[in-house]
Amino acid sequence: MKTKFQETLSRANEVIFRYPLILVMALLASAGMVCMIENNNEPGLFIVYSKFTISACLGISLMFALKMLSQRIGRELALQLSGTAFLVGFYCFLPDTRNDFTEVYRYIIAITALLTHLLVSFIPFIRKDKELSFWQYNKNLFVNIFLTAIFTGVLTGGVELAILAIDKLFDFHFNDKVYTYTFFSLAIFGSSFIFLLFNDKGLPSLEKEGAYPIVLKFFTQFILIPLLIIYVIILYVYACKILIHWELPRGWVSYLILAYSIVGILALLLVYPLKEENSKSWVRIFSKAFYYTIVPLIALLFTAIFTRILEYGYTEPRYFVLLLAIWLLSIVIYFIFNKKGSIKFIPVSLFMFGAFALIFPYLNAFSVAKRSQKNELLDLLNKQQLLDKGKIDFQQKIADTISIEIADKFKFLAERKQTGFLSAFLHSKDRAELIENIKNGNFYGIRYTIQDKFINSMPSKNNSEETERIILTPEEQSIVIGGYQYLLHFSRYDQEPQKLNEDQFKIVDELSEKSSLKLILNSKETIELGPQIMKLFEKNKGKKGIVKTPDTSVEADLGRYHIKLIFKNIIREKFSYSQQAAIYYEGAYLLVKLK
Repeated sequence: MKTKFQETLSRANEVIFRYPLILVMALLASAGMVCMIENNNEPGLFIVYSKFTISACLGISLMFALKMLSQRIGRELALQLSGTAFLVGFYCFLPDTRNDFTEVYRYIIAITALLTHLLVSFIPFIRKDKELSFWQYNKNLFVNIFLTAIFTGVLTGGVELAILAIDKLFDFHFNDKVYTYTFFSLAIFGSSFIFLLFNDKGLPSLEKEGAYPIVLKFFTQFILIPLLIIYVIILYVYACKILIHWELPRGWVSYLILAYSIVGILALLLVYPLKEENSKSWVRIFSKAFYYTIVPLIALLFTAIFTRILEYGYTEPRYFVLLLAIWLLSIVIYFIFNKKGSIKFIPVSLFMFGAFALIFPYLNAFSVAKRSQKNELLDLLNKQQLLDKGKIDFQQKIADTISIEIADKFKFLAERKQTGFLSAFLHSKDRAELIENIKNGNFYGIRYTIQDKFINSMPSKNNSEETERIILTPEEQSIVIGGYQYLLHFSRYDQEPQKLNEDQFKIVDELSEKSSLKLILNSKETIELGPQIMKLFEKNKGKKGIVKTPDTSVEADLGRYHIKLIFKNIIREKFSYSQQAAIYYEGAYLLVKLK
């Protein structure tokens, strides 16, 4: 027992001294996640810790990739400094406010994470031609990741249960956050440490030749490949249905084809060493036939994606799907016409395509999407003859599908800070409202505001979704303070607690047919305002569209305060496909006075 403990301690020490920077990144990421949770109600600190955590998480895979490269070429210090400089630059690149943290940055983070992981898969073999060593290296990484997931899951579950047992049996009354902190600490730092333990001495052990794993062979032969065969049959039957009925493919078929292709390529990589064995004829057949089975599906894939692009223009997701389709086509051409093609081409080419989508001037995903949606919006406004001296005429009669489409494009471009372009279509009052919403990060508010401005929007005959819509808005836009002492502002899209002296007010809403809107004071005292909200709609039952009403407020006592919540507007939508109505508001003002 003592010997085993000493052996384990020795291996742990080796990991710490061999991979110090990777472990530092994992530790910083865990600490950053804990700080994010702890400061969730402090917008400034929360965004700082979010940026820090994201950068540190990227640093785990990036530093591991650079460590593998340094074991091949040396120059470890220079590589570590360059990696650190990149992470610092990435941290500075991310926005400093939550309102500016739009979906564009989520795409950037996701692609960067993918690129750092792809870097791990091939960077030690840039100057090395041995295919089998490359395969052994990635196979061992794949197996180690799988084992790490199992060990981390068991460890995390065991520790969480141990804490729960101590809490319940000995009445420690732990804060619920202890479980969250433990989970993220073990999920990030714990999993990184376990993964490094499996990797032993790094590159020399990872690329070392070994027997083909029996479990991997069984998984590929009897599970993965049969599933792929079933999958491709379904896709081919669907392709035949399209040809018979001569109809355009549905948009989501793109994702199915990409899933089949990527999983199929993964299967090919898993069985790569077996294709030369005479006894594994099924592997040779699958290896030769797979790329040919993709060819008709690629044609279907391009048809599906261009159908959406030609109709609605480019967005980042459509750009990425198109880029993946082009990458997939390059893979097929490469391996069909190059019988001795290198499997390194797969991760290297995907890395290059991803980097292109992220940073290439003018043609990257974000530049293309912005230009496309600008042109789409301008074409739509001209086609519907909605422009009067360059400004949108909101008085014209149009189908509600058109108003929704225009509103969606406004939201899309507003999130990408195209304020000048959008402002040019609006009169001064509307322009000021747009700029204020963009400043506050109220992008959904922009969507509904633009849609509601089309006061003569008519239901489309082909639009079976929206069946009822009423917008309650106050007759007077000014707010009478009266005997109240304080005024706080709440946004439907940013429900951060609002501070008043030493107290905090927070709104939690689940607005629906059975409305629930809770106002919470200091996470302790709560009042339910939903029934009063429903009464506002009962007073205007049977009405549709924008309804001006003398009062859009609700009142109640909360702790030592009397409050009055005044809605800027409150909207109720009933869809034909749903039994319940959706109720939401854009903004609300809270008047507060001591009782």
